[in-house]
Amino acid sequence: MDLELPDQLKVAGLKKLLLERYPSLPQSPSSLLVAINKEYAFDKEEIPQGAEIAVFPPVSGGSAEGGAEFPTVFSITEDSLDLNAILSQITRPSTGAACFFSGMVRGITSGSEAHETEHLEYEAYVPMAEAKMQQVADEIRSRWPEVEGIAIVQRVGKLMPGTPTVMIACTAAHRDTGVFEAARYGIDRLKEIVPIWKKEVGPEGEVWVEGEYIPSPGVD
Repeated sequence: MDLELPDQLKVAGLKKLLLERYPSLPQSPSSLLVAINKEYAFDKEEIPQGAEIAVFPPVSGGSAEGGAEFPTVFSITEDSLDLNAILSQITRPSTGAACFFSGMVRGITSGSEAHETEHLEYEAYVPMAEAKMQQVADEIRSRWPEVEGIAIVQRVGKLMPGTPTVMIACTAAHRDTGVFEAARYGIDRLKEIVPIWKKEVGPEGEVWVEGEYIPSPGVD
């Protein structure tokens, strides 16, 4: 929607305005995250003219970039995840190791919050999600410079139990280059800062799963 905002309005003022105008929103300002022009914005920041503003809860947790030497692949897709196709995009002549992590829809959850899941529904704020996926890849490369290829792929839409939902893949020349740690870091970071959410639907109803990580200035 298009909004006319007062001059020099800050993010905190925007949250207050939205909570007054839309009482169905969560009434705690801390439960609203704000992004300005696809970057997280914080309470003391002033909103510039003509900004694209996104408001969403904490994250629940395509295109290809980079040169041929260090391939980076990231995408938001409704298509099924093809491990072999993804691997082929991030394999170089020097590649001797690949590490994958794939999350799946769990049909049965045990423990203190035992319940059954009929399906999940994933949504994403795609322009910012792709920018944040690139950020995750850049962070991986800064920590593990021997990693060669990186792929970050997230499915959206209605997904049934047993269906892969997300895939993080890293390749390198050898297994002792940090490739395992890099893939683990990738999925953890994706669930923190990439704006993707899921609705869980089961016999007892449906609920949006809200994350706990709150971005902070100078970090995210």
